[in-house]
Amino acid sequence: MLTNCPLSRLQLGSLTAFCCFWLCIPLVSANTMAGRVVGVADSDTLTLLSAGRQQTKVRLNSIDAPEKKQPFGNAAKKALSDKVFNKQVIVETSKIDRYGRSLGTVWVDGRLVNLEMVKTGMAWVYRQYATDPAYYSAEDVARKNKIGLWAQSNPIPPWEFRHGGANQNKPATIRPVVLDAQGLQPATSQCQGKRYCKQMTSCEEAVFYLKQCGLHSLDGNGDGVPCNKLCRNP
Repeated sequence: MLTNCPLSRLQLGSLTAFCCFWLCIPLVSANTMAGRVVGVADSDTLTLLSAGRQQTKVRLNSIDAPEKKQPFGNAAKKALSDKVFNKQVIVETSKIDRYGRSLGTVWVDGRLVNLEMVKTGMAWVYRQYATDPAYYSAEDVARKNKIGLWAQSNPIPPWEFRHGGANQNKPATIRPVVLDAQGLQPATSQCQGKRYCKQMTSCEEAVFYLKQCGLHSLDGNGDGVPCNKLCRNP
């Protein structure tokens, strides 16, 4: 049979301290992680070391920062590193991307790191995924004031850079199409039988298929230049 067993003053004080300790710890849900940043792979990807020494690679959502080979690529990576490396952060995750990274919103000392990268001109708003108007407003201000990457005359978004490779930063050089005697088409080109860049033997042929045959699939990024490997400077 249980009997009444009042707590001593010392025991009551210890219990109160224990409860206060747990109440003061931020609640971490299944979609939220807390930990220390132990690595910054690039300008929008970090590695989080959480409880149990578990490492998680996190891709900052809603933004897309310059690639390493792009102008401001190294500066953007340093900017992210300065904000988060070796610091305690909270990450609100949404899903896992195709590379196995957790897509997340990163908070450090009450500041939203994703948004700060846009405000300081170190990232674009990733228009394919971003829905928060605050990101678009921040980019507009950075662009207007030529902050960070917006100091460039014509910065190339990283999603376009990745599509076209490193040569996206080089001007296109297209040699004129040489037509046959009737001025209809190159002697070696026909509008039938070829549909892919790997089938083209020259830039002239690719341009003909794009302009004269209407084979727009050759211009994958819509910049008017077909088959980048053939028609851009090496």
